[in-house]
Amino acid sequence: MSSITSHGLTAADIHKTIKLLTNNLVNIKDTTGEFLLKLDDGRVIDTKGWNDWEWTHGVGLYGLWNYYTLTLDPETLRIITDWFTTQLSRGTTKNINTMSPFLTLAYLYEETHNKTYIPWLDTWAEWLMHDLPRTKYGGFQHETYNSFNKDELWDDTLMMSVLPLAKIGLVLDRPHYIEEAKRQFLLHCQYLFDPETGLFFHGWKFNSDEESKKTGKLGHNFARARWARGNAWLTIAIPTFLSLLSSLPPTHPSYLPTTSFLFTHLLSLLHAQCTALIRLQTPTGHFTTLLDIPASSGSYPETSATAGFAYGLLLSLRLHYITGPEYVDCAVKALKAVLGEIDADGEVQGVSFGTAMGSDLEHYLRIKVTSMPYGQSMAVMALEEFLRTFI
Repeated sequence: MSSITSHGLTAADIHKTIKLLTNNLVNIKDTTGEFLLKLDDGRVIDTKGWNDWEWTHGVGLYGLWNYYTLTLDPETLRIITDWFTTQLSRGTTKNINTMSPFLTLAYLYEETHNKTYIPWLDTWAEWLMHDLPRTKYGGFQHETYNSFNKDELWDDTLMMSVLPLAKIGLVLDRPHYIEEAKRQFLLHCQYLFDPETGLFFHGWKFNSDEESKKTGKLGHNFARARWARGNAWLTIAIPTFLSLLSSLPPTHPSYLPTTSFLFTHLLSLLHAQCTALIRLQTPTGHFTTLLDIPASSGSYPETSATAGFAYGLLLSLRLHYITGPEYVDCAVKALKAVLGEIDADGEVQGVSFGTAMGSDLEHYLRIKVTSMPYGQSMAVMALEEFLRTFI
């Protein structure tokens, strides 16, 4: 009997590919030291390898968690729990990016009821609520290991810190965390969404009061870069956030009605972005690292963003946040483009390294390409979501 296929793909082959990706994820090595993050206090953070603590690992954990929720695969759960056992015993300094593993830890606590996780969830969420520096109007300032990024809002923050805060609020029954997460989504989207294109700028910086008086401007969007992976964080974060709250019982204090302003507003932004993505997808199914600049002008195809868009589109289709064959076609083309970038060892090719805020567009075009944990896991996320079409 022939295997059931969906868009020419079989579930067995996808499971096999996910296993290959996972093996590569936990065995990636920075053989040259080129991608190590060296801090002023003498610490060296391995952003490329699996045995350290940075946003790259937080996204990696979340990709694995998504696959575990679909399959209950014990080996995947072991990888996740082993990472937390090792890294929580070591600890690290708090910032926007190191908050990212707590999204998975909140789900893991919900699954295992391991009470040793509670102090970590509590302490880090309280730091985020009360001690993280804020921008004007109370935005989460995108502070990282080595950059204060004063008065800056980044796309990345919603994925790395705001989603974890919302999930922790649910598992620890702290509705005020969720209200803060709502505020952050609204504030970030207010300053990052580009109504001319339906895309999101990478960042926004508030001017000082003195600068505002001198220029007459509240701030600026740096290079006005419509950066692909930054946009992908929104394609992932918006439907994830909406589904977290709208799927609660109507009697729950954090229930978000689908008729509420927040829900309809974020949904309209998601719809605008997904519509723009159809227009900007390359014939191969990829998206370029600067979405609205073609490859002929130096904007190379970027696989992690392509995987993120595939996942976000497929998730939004499953949740009925977007509908139509054009979105299905876009998602499947992106998924197949990602599959084409996975080599025989399970290493995802064409992934751009971590990308700080750029003051000009050339900054984004110069980012080096290398295998990274988030490239592996975003591919896993896209493939895991596609597996649901076989159910």
